Amino acid sequence: MFKHFIVLQWKSFWRSASLTSGLFMKLFMGFWALWIAFMSAVGGAAIFKLIKEKLHLEPLETINKFLIYWLVFDLVFRYALQKMPVINIKPLLLLPFQKNKIVSFAFGKTVFSFFNVIHAFFFIPFSIVLISNGYPVINVLLWNLGLIALIYGNNFLNIILNKKDNLIFIIGGIMIVLGGLHYYDYFNITTYTAPFFQGLYDTSFFVAIPIVITVGLLWVSFRSFVKDLYLDAGLATKAKTIKTENLDWLDRFGKTATFLKNDIKLIKRNKRARSTVLVSVLFLFYGLLFFTGTVETYKGPVWQIFAAIFVTGGFLLSFGQFVPSWDSSYYPLMMSQNIRYKEYLSSKWWLMVIATLISTILASGYLYFGWDVYLAILVAALYNIGVNSHVVLWAGAYVKTPIDLTSNKKAFGDKQAFNTKTLLLSLPKMALPMILYAIGYYAYSPYAGYALVAIAGLAGFAFKDAVFNKIERIYRSEKYKTIAAYKQKN
Repeated sequence: MFKHFIVLQWKSFWRSASLTSGLFMKLFMGFWALWIAFMSAVGGAAIFKLIKEKLHLEPLETINKFLIYWLVFDLVFRYALQKMPVINIKPLLLLPFQKNKIVSFAFGKTVFSFFNVIHAFFFIPFSIVLISNGYPVINVLLWNLGLIALIYGNNFLNIILNKKDNLIFIIGGIMIVLGGLHYYDYFNITTYTAPFFQGLYDTSFFVAIPIVITVGLLWVSFRSFVKDLYLDAGLATKAKTIKTENLDWLDRFGKTATFLKNDIKLIKRNKRARSTVLVSVLFLFYGLLFFTGTVETYKGPVWQIFAAIFVTGGFLLSFGQFVPSWDSSYYPLMMSQNIRYKEYLSSKWWLMVIATLISTILASGYLYFGWDVYLAILVAALYNIGVNSHVVLWAGAYVKTPIDLTSNKKAFGDKQAFNTKTLLLSLPKMALPMILYAIGYYAYSPYAGYALVAIAGLAGFAFKDAVFNKIERIYRSEKYKTIAAYKQKN
């Protein structure tokens, strides 16, 4: 039975209308998967010596202490990026296939998901080092078995939480608060969680706890999928109280206001779009890896601009990369109306500008690390608004990825979003500000580097109309290709 499913999936891939871009996407993602796996393996092999000789701590106890953060971050990361176990059920329901078999195959695909396998590249080398340093083999194996169960528990918990946005925000928010309290020595959550993870190593029967939890989560998620295995299951809606939204304050933007209102409603009402807000919030904390000096590799001055671009441009980079795909369901209808591309693109531009300004204000907490750090953030915000906002709109003309807002498939990583043109256009987003800053920094001073990046951002403002006219012409030339791509169901 599973052999037939695999053959169908294989034929679907090779007969896809986007075969070329699909292969490119697979190769591109495969390269990064290998790189992350290699770095994880190196980290797993080296961290024992680092903890013992540099920090003078017991390695296994130290790892167990921070596993709670590892698992919660893994869950939030999965929620934002991992694709749900999806399969085209319409033709299968007309054939003599048991529903349990269909769901089992869909779930089986997640077993070998990158989000599950990548952990092994860290923990297996670490475990080998533990055993080579005299740790009992049985205890280490039981500890690994418990971690595997918890990681797969996250996999099935992510499936259960897929329709519960508020809950994942609450979990992530609580852990951020607890992490902050831990960092400033107000409250240490690891005091209560570390004994459990240490128990997986010290006590043999402890491993049964995560296994039972994982089996329970598997059963709940499996039954949920079997129950909803109908063509109209996704169409059923719950009765809700109608809420009116007053967005009249956007009328000051003129004709652009209509599109702005639609975009704001889209973000509030659809999980796929709301996930971009989650990503932008997570990117606000990305700078901690760079500005705190905790990671030796990121202490170089150029990395501060790299981090600042992400801190202020999380929404711009995650939402902007799928313009105009967010409107793919009604894009052909919209193109048949008397709508100017410039008005449509201006609404997206203003939305990204507003989000960047909000991120910059929220990032004011980085003042704790000094004015130089926040100056980098301000300069990066200026660059994001002046340059990157135009670049993502430009690249969007070549993105032919229809987004189904009613599905649970993630927006991030769709194969048609990657092609040579979008890849080349991604270089100015990150590489150019780093190069400009490096020129100013090494030629004169850090402030000269900031000035060059700021000048690039101001130049984007100065030539905004000319750039928009150029982008508008590109969208017009790609119009019919985009409409044809959005009509493809495969």
